[in-house]
Amino acid sequence: MTCNAANPKASGPVNIWQETLPVRFGAIDRSDRLTLDAVFQLFQEAAISHAENLGVGREDMAKTGQVWILSRISVQVDRRPNYSETVTVRTWPRGGEKLFAVRDFDIRDSSDIPVIYARSAWVILDMEKRRPLRPQSLMDSLPQNEGLDAMTALPAGLAERGNLQKTAEKKALYTDIDFNGHVNNVRYIEWIENALDPQLLEKADKMRFEINYMNEILSGENIEILSAPFDAENNVRAFAFEGRKTESGSPAGGGQTAFRAELRL
Repeated sequence: MTCNAANPKASGPVNIWQETLPVRFGAIDRSDRLTLDAVFQLFQEAAISHAENLGVGREDMAKTGQVWILSRISVQVDRRPNYSETVTVRTWPRGGEKLFAVRDFDIRDSSDIPVIYARSAWVILDMEKRRPLRPQSLMDSLPQNEGLDAMTALPAGLAERGNLQKTAEKKALYTDIDFNGHVNNVRYIEWIENALDPQLLEKADKMRFEINYMNEILSGENIEILSAPFDAENNVRAFAFEGRKTESGSPAGGGQTAFRAELRL
């Protein structure tokens, strides 16, 4: 069944949303391959379209004062697609677990081989109280897709790592903020990429990336980006990241952790 991103409800509800498209110039780095932040952008747009298709999109949720918020995600990149290569982005709900609604993703090449895949955990947020709600009643109305797993485990909660050093400082500005009034999930990935030596990312053939979005970042807030390498198995280069709010411009005060992430190359 054709999935129409311009009118997601046109085809009627589908269990698995998919879009086939070429890798665009703005989605690649100097290696001519898809970047990690571009992967997140593809995932975000597909998830939004599928939510609309299933009747739980932005406008539907707004009627009850609710919104979907990405809380955690694990991404495995086995191969980075090249510029102009045609890929198929797929996403599907995979039930719920405690406070989380689970959604899986994959990106497949022209031979229908998954080259990138992910599992994400979402919360439903009460927009007025800014508090999470249990998703079970809503998830019961969505496809469960039993047995269709991009990954088998829920993304883990990442522990704080020691020896982190400040590598950058960011202020949440106009282009960082999305419709929900906070820094968009893709922008965090860009901040993390820019905290690394670009040659490491350009040369990377495979990646494993995990991020926990812990406290939303609002317009005007300042964030320190901290990072450090850590030991990983099989001679993999691994880096931990943390974003912390600073006193300047933060209603919550300094020191609050906004996100934690780990990248293995």
